Amino acid sequence: MGAWVPVPGDVAARYRDAGYWTDQTFPGLLDAAVQRFADRTAVIDTETRWSYRDLELATERVAAGLHGVGVRRGDRVVVQLPNVAAYVAVLFSCWRIGALPVFALPAHRDSELLHFCTVADAAALVTADRIAGYDHAALAQRVAARSARPPVLVLLAAPAVVAGPAPREPVVAPENLVPTHDLAAWLAGSVGPAPVATPSAPDEVAFLQLSGGTTGTPKLIPRTPQDYLYSVRESARICELTPDDVMLVALPAAHNFPMSSPGILGVVHAGGTVVLASDPAPTTCLPLIEAERVTVAALVPPLALLWLSSVGRPARPGRPRPDLSSLRLLQVGGAKLVAEAARRVESELGCRLQQVFGMAEGLVNYTRPEDDFDTVVDTQGRPISPADEVRVVDADGRDLPDGEAGELLTRGPYTIRGYYEAADHNATAFTADGFYRTGDLVVRRPSGHLTVVGRVKDQINRGGDKIASDEIENHLVAHPGVLDAAVVGVPDQFLGERSCAFVRPEPDGPLAGPLLVDPDGSADRAADRTAVERELRAFLRGRGLATYKIPDVIVLVAEFPGTGVGKVSRRELRQRLAADAAPAP
Repeated sequence: MGAWVPVPGDVAARYRDAGYWTDQTFPGLLDAAVQRFADRTAVIDTETRWSYRDLELATERVAAGLHGVGVRRGDRVVVQLPNVAAYVAVLFSCWRIGALPVFALPAHRDSELLHFCTVADAAALVTADRIAGYDHAALAQRVAARSARPPVLVLLAAPAVVAGPAPREPVVAPENLVPTHDLAAWLAGSVGPAPVATPSAPDEVAFLQLSGGTTGTPKLIPRTPQDYLYSVRESARICELTPDDVMLVALPAAHNFPMSSPGILGVVHAGGTVVLASDPAPTTCLPLIEAERVTVAALVPPLALLWLSSVGRPARPGRPRPDLSSLRLLQVGGAKLVAEAARRVESELGCRLQQVFGMAEGLVNYTRPEDDFDTVVDTQGRPISPADEVRVVDADGRDLPDGEAGELLTRGPYTIRGYYEAADHNATAFTADGFYRTGDLVVRRPSGHLTVVGRVKDQINRGGDKIASDEIENHLVAHPGVLDAAVVGVPDQFLGERSCAFVRPEPDGPLAGPLLVDPDGSADRAADRTAVERELRAFLRGRGLATYKIPDVIVLVAEFPGTGVGKVSRRELRQRLAADAAPAP
């Protein structure tokens, strides 16, 4: 299979004896759902409504198609699809024939896809011809042309994934074109029956997930059925999923959060319904909640803030406010939701908030139904499993007592022991005894609940004074005119670092309109921006913030650069500020 780091045998035996690890496989997960819920609705997108029996049939057809183009047990298949029902069928079809999906996000481009295909030695690349206006068919051809082993190309052509203007892309010479196969034709039944194949065993790697990728090209994370499905089953139990639940998947479906926390796989385990949204905007998702009677949704913090802002605006004539009464649970994860925003969810959206703090590498924490309001607002939950081992350490690796902030280290029954084909990186990302260094700064309570206070690299050292970025962000978001904020450190020759706050105003609030950075740089608008910066600094001082924590620079922006799943990319923010501050050539 290649270089991956399995759990030591004695530890694996302990997990099996405790019942955490079972013999369930991914095809077995779908088979069990079909047996119990054959005629219930399984997956919905803008054009598709499949029962569990329909999903099984689609899976068989795609499995036959993949096998027909030469994909065999143990082969890796890079999957880059938008939020469509076909994505779910492709995953289960790979698992049906024992191939290994390699998850790619729609936002990935040449560099990432070529990296995935090269490191995984991919036999096939499954994508859509165009996603959100971008020519993914041309992207796939460029990647194939640059690959030492060109993967078989499978394309999905569907109006549901065509949106926005078509940007101009580099052209691949006709003589270099790789033949493509039609995924839509497979789904329509243009191939024969699926082959008899053996899926990955419970203790074999079954797919390669992606790391967060906010500091460079994402690493590949090897996952087995026994470790991943334990997390899925426990997540479904903690989130109290039933066959009556309808989950809205608004984030890119390939991300770990909407896949397994409890995500698509958790809903399949429970026999519920997955509704795949074409984009996460409130104008798309809130009507879907009403139309499909969605009960559970999952967002990252910037999107949660947008949803809160949307429901807080007056209804327009002819556009009544969507009925959100079916929504019982909003999960927010991927990054910390500031407390000021967390307090608003229940009163403004009418549902319970669940904070989710986890990582594709393993450890997942949830606030629980039995947690009191303050715990839900102020913490990011506690680990899934009693076998999750959590350490909070200082810069020298010494364990810290509860209540003190330090780096989170973890290992457990669903946390990996090393990335795929990354021995050099593993030497620093994991301790000698198998703990994963998460890079997150947390405070642990005696109850086991964790509060995220930042990232090891997000802590700003301003002349020896330490500033936690999310503390300042939390205060800024409390201002009625601020939708979102991100605070970063930038180099300073005197202080070592100074702080910069990028502030995104409420669309119709007192800081919007002419106060945003604009190309004409007119004096009156510059004066307006200065007045707003003065207002925000006074607001922070009024909340009792130490002087050294007041941002040295405040920049008003209309949008934040983001990663593929909608998180704020602080690396891009730092690069933007450095470019703005650089002297003109």
